[in-house]
Amino acid sequence: MSDTEVISIPSSLESRRHQVNPVLTEQEIKRLHRFGTVRQYARGVRILEAGHTCFGLIVQLKGTITICKYDGLGNSEFLAEHGPGEFTAEVSQLSGRPSLVNATAKDDVEVLEVTPENLRALVIAEAELGERIVRALILRRVGLLEREGGGLVLVSPPGNAALFHLRSFLSSNGYPYRILDPKDDEQAQALCEYYQPGPDDWPLVVCPDGVVKMNPSNAEIGYCIGLLPDIDTEKLWDVVVVGAGPAGLATSVYAGSEGLSVLALEQRAYGGQAAASARIENYLGFPTGVSGRALAGRAFVQAQKFGVEVAIPAPATRLLCDSWPLRVEIAGGQMVRAKTVVLASGARYKRPGLDNIGEFEGRGIYFWASPIEAKLCKAEEVVLVGGGNSAGQAAVFLSGHASKVHMVIRGDGLKATMSTYLIDRIKATPNIELHTHTEIVALEGNDDGLSRVTFRCKDTGAIDSCDVCRLFLFIGADPNTAWLADCGVEVDAQGFIRTGFDAVKDQCRAKMTLADAPQRAPLETSVPGVFAIGDVRSGSTKRVAAGVGEGAAVVSQIHAFLANLPAEQAV
Repeated sequence: MSDTEVISIPSSLESRRHQVNPVLTEQEIKRLHRFGTVRQYARGVRILEAGHTCFGLIVQLKGTITICKYDGLGNSEFLAEHGPGEFTAEVSQLSGRPSLVNATAKDDVEVLEVTPENLRALVIAEAELGERIVRALILRRVGLLEREGGGLVLVSPPGNAALFHLRSFLSSNGYPYRILDPKDDEQAQALCEYYQPGPDDWPLVVCPDGVVKMNPSNAEIGYCIGLLPDIDTEKLWDVVVVGAGPAGLATSVYAGSEGLSVLALEQRAYGGQAAASARIENYLGFPTGVSGRALAGRAFVQAQKFGVEVAIPAPATRLLCDSWPLRVEIAGGQMVRAKTVVLASGARYKRPGLDNIGEFEGRGIYFWASPIEAKLCKAEEVVLVGGGNSAGQAAVFLSGHASKVHMVIRGDGLKATMSTYLIDRIKATPNIELHTHTEIVALEGNDDGLSRVTFRCKDTGAIDSCDVCRLFLFIGADPNTAWLADCGVEVDAQGFIRTGFDAVKDQCRAKMTLADAPQRAPLETSVPGVFAIGDVRSGSTKRVAAGVGEGAAVVSQIHAFLANLPAEQAV
C-alpha cells in the first residue's frame, strides 16, 4: 500500500480493503503502458467531473489525486486519495459511462490514461492483473451503493408511487441515489420553491451534471446516467439480443467473447425476472445459494468486459424482416440493423382481472420482492399470491421482515408447482400461512395506497377480508411477443415462440440468398437468422440454468448461420 493512500470505505468492505484499492507494482505498471497514454496535470486541475467525464482507467504514476463523491446539488464528500501505483475507476468505466466522482490533482501529477476500449482489452490480455482490476471496479461500485449521497438525488414526499418505481429502476440497475424529503431538507425545499412542482411532477430528479427533471421517464433517467447510450443506427451488428435476463446475458457474454459485435436491448433492468429472486439455491456451483441480483450483476459486468453494448431502457417495439438486413425498432423510433436477432424478451407479469389494480401498483401492489419492498413491509402482515418457485423464494425472504406472510394459491397445494426444498422451508417458517383454494376478488384503498384485500374460497364461496397494505403478485407471466407481429415469427397457442422442428411454417420473408443454408437450427425461429431462447421460447424449461444454457448454445448456431451468408451480406 502506498505511503500517500488515504481511503474511506464502508465497514462492510473493510476486510477487503486490499481488493478495493490494490497497488500495482512497477513491473505491472510497465506492462500496462502499451494500453494507455502518459499525461501530466498541474496541481488543482479537475481531471474527472461527475456526470460529465467519460473515461476508462487512470493509473497513478507520480503525485496524488483526490477522489470525492459529488452530486448535482453541489454536495461533495471525500472518498480517497490515490498515489503512485493506484488507479481511478469503477465498474462504469468498462463501458465508458460518465464518472460518478470528481478527481482533482492534489499536486502536479503524472498518470497513465487507458480508454474504455483499451481497458477491456487489458483485462482480457492480462488475465491475473485484469481479474484484480475488475474485482476492484465491482467492489468500488458496491461501496458507492452502500454510501449515502452521490449519483442521483430524488426529491419527493414519501409514499409517491412514481418515486417508488424510480427507486426500483435504479436499484435494479445498481445505480446509487439518495432521497430528500422537502419537509426535512433545506436543499430540497429550495429546489421545490424554484420549480414549483405540481402533484404530477414528483419526484424531482437531480442528475449528476446538475440538470433537474420533473417526474422523468425511465428513458430520460437512462440518458441522464449513461445506461442508455447513443446507439449507432448505421452500424450493422452481428447480433442484436432483445432482453438482458439470464438467457440474453449468456448470449451476450459468449458472443462477445468470441469476437461478434453485440447490442443487447433491455426494457427495464438487466437480470429480468430472475433478478427478483432473493436466493437461487439450485443453480449449479452455488451450494449456499446466490441472489438473482448478484448473479445478474456479475453477468452484466462480464458482458461489458467483452465489449457488449447494453442499452437500458430500450424496449424493442417491432422486428422487421421483409428485407436485408434484419431491423429492430426501439421505443422512440430508432432502428438498429442486425445480421442475426436473438429473442430473449422473456415474459410480462400477469395481473389479476381486477378493475382497480393499476391504481395501487407501486402503492401497495408489487411484482417482485427486493430489499426495497422488504423495508416497506417491516413488522406488517402481507399477502403473497402464487405457488411457483419465485413465489416460494419471495415468501421465505419476506418472512424475515414481515410479521406474517399470507400465501394464497388457487390449487390444493404446492407440490405440483414448487421445488421440494422450498416447500419444506415454507412449512418450517412459522409466520408463513398457506391459504389453498383461494383467490382475490377485490382491492380497496385510499390516498395512501392499498388498505384491504378481499378473498373468496373457491370450494365454499366464503368471502374474507384482510387489512393489509402490501400485496405481492407472483401468478406467472405471459410471453412478451406481441411486438413481433410485423415480422410474422411463428408462435404457439399461448404466444410462445416456436423454434427448430416445431416451427412448421416456411416464413422466409427476409430477402436473403440462403440456398446452401443448413436446415433450421434447434433454436432458430420460422424466420432465418432470428433465434429464440429462454422463457419466451415454446417448450423451454422455465429455470435460470436452462436459460443460460440456451443462451450459450445459440451462439454456435449463430456462427453457422453467419458462415452461410452470401459474401456481400456477411460484411
